[in-house]
Amino acid sequence: MKPSKTSRALILGARSEIAQALAHQLASEGVGLVLGARRCQSLQPVADDLRLRHQVDVDLLEFDALDLDAHASLADRVRDLAGPWELVVCVVGTLPDPVRSRSSSQEAAVALMTNFTGVSVCLGQLANDLEKRQEGGIICLTSVAGDRGRQSNYVYGAAKGGLNVFLQGLRNRLVSAKVHVMTVKPGFVDTPMTRGMPGLFLVAAPEAVARDIVGAWHKGRNVLYTPWFWRWILFIIRWIPEPIFKRMSL
Repeated sequence: MKPSKTSRALILGARSEIAQALAHQLASEGVGLVLGARRCQSLQPVADDLRLRHQVDVDLLEFDALDLDAHASLADRVRDLAGPWELVVCVVGTLPDPVRSRSSSQEAAVALMTNFTGVSVCLGQLANDLEKRQEGGIICLTSVAGDRGRQSNYVYGAAKGGLNVFLQGLRNRLVSAKVHVMTVKPGFVDTPMTRGMPGLFLVAAPEAVARDIVGAWHKGRNVLYTPWFWRWILFIIRWIPEPIFKRMSL
């Protein structure tokens, strides 16, 4: 099922470089935007640039993935601010320090809450609104880290793996309402979240990832690995037998 044309998109986690690359990609197609983030007023220069460069409407919305009580009214808040909307693009996420997350319950809890609980609760509420209207769709970024638990980042991977399953169920639920859900699994992307980390390879530019995502959305893809070669890398990793895999340093 190919998604219908979008006139306005809500981008959550809009402070990230991937989110802003996606904002430019969508705006270049004439899509109006609502940028949701904590301290959203800091995004005013980004909004001004989008308006000037692409001649589209851009609004700012205060949004915190961990404010679970606020998610039930989010769809109405977007409508009150900017009018009708059809597409949700969720780029919310945080990368915990893997060593601290083993010893700090707070570090682990924030990573799990931000990357899984907050996102899932929020998208579940927005999905209810889209289902009632029987239009639109959801694009949500998870990570290749969610495909198999590895010692180097298993707290983060567990959250993203749970989100993958949540999106799979949501896609199954909403197809009859003509609401499309696309899961995006990026590999390493050159952003402040990953910059300077040891051992990175095959690092992609945010702009290239954004082009991949929007192109796949127009084609009605269900799951996208970006860049494309991560599909085959993870295919191999998933099929390594557990007795061997557990002894590997990944």
